[in-house]
Amino acid sequence: MHLFDDVRPREKDMARGEGQSRGNNDNNSGVFFLATLLLWFVSVAFEIAFNARTELLSIVAGCCFYQMVNWVVRYFVTKDPLFVNTAVSLVHSSIASFSVFFILVNQWNMTSLEQMFEHSQLFSGTWSGAYQALCFSCGYFAYDQLDMLLYQLYSGYIPAILVHHLILLVCFTLALYRNVTINYLVLTLICEFHSIFLHVRKVRRMVGVRDPKSKIVCAEWTLSWIFFLTARLGSHILITIKLIKDANKFGRGVELPLALFGMVGMNLLNVFLGRDLFIAYKREIHQHNRQD
Repeated sequence: MHLFDDVRPREKDMARGEGQSRGNNDNNSGVFFLATLLLWFVSVAFEIAFNARTELLSIVAGCCFYQMVNWVVRYFVTKDPLFVNTAVSLVHSSIASFSVFFILVNQWNMTSLEQMFEHSQLFSGTWSGAYQALCFSCGYFAYDQLDMLLYQLYSGYIPAILVHHLILLVCFTLALYRNVTINYLVLTLICEFHSIFLHVRKVRRMVGVRDPKSKIVCAEWTLSWIFFLTARLGSHILITIKLIKDANKFGRGVELPLALFGMVGMNLLNVFLGRDLFIAYKREIHQHNRQD
């Protein structure tokens, strides 16, 4: 699921506006996150090479695929780092969204909805294609973290977007190592349907399509609000309710506290995102009216 993908356009604009004149604090945070990313790469390589976890090669495939998309956009469209990064993020949101859609439809065809969402299925089961989809998205987060570090597409002493990616990499990778909560994590990726429209908005503004009364912009805002309320806000609330309902089935491990903590954070971020979307929508309308 991608939580800070939603606020990424605003943060990256801030980072880009600051140019290359960053202080020591930003450089120090960059070094820290680069070090953690290298440790993550070493961990994955160790699992693949020494523990024969060949199924984790899908993580490597994800990294390589999105880097290739980066090169294609950079060569054929523009070398602007912000545009390239946003375009690749749009590709990931699209692939992740439709992967989750086909996983759920395929599982629904093989079983019932009631069986799909049983605790045993969500916690210890793995739907067909779910493991690979999670690995591929994990590869994207690693690629994106490195790309933002290389081109300094972040700002602040503790950049929220880098913290978000680090947390996702840790959580996703631990789940993949232990092969638990895979289906739960796949369900959180439903929010990528909404992320598509966040990235579309960023791209169309960068190419100069800003008239809020145009049919394209109106359609984009309408779909963005629909998917925000359903694919993001609604799905995360339902996942949280499911966790609370099945709390007594988790046992005494750390999985339930971590899951609840994560979902509370996601829901809070969704509230802040909704506020930011409303402010952005009002700003676009105001700017258009002022130009008239």
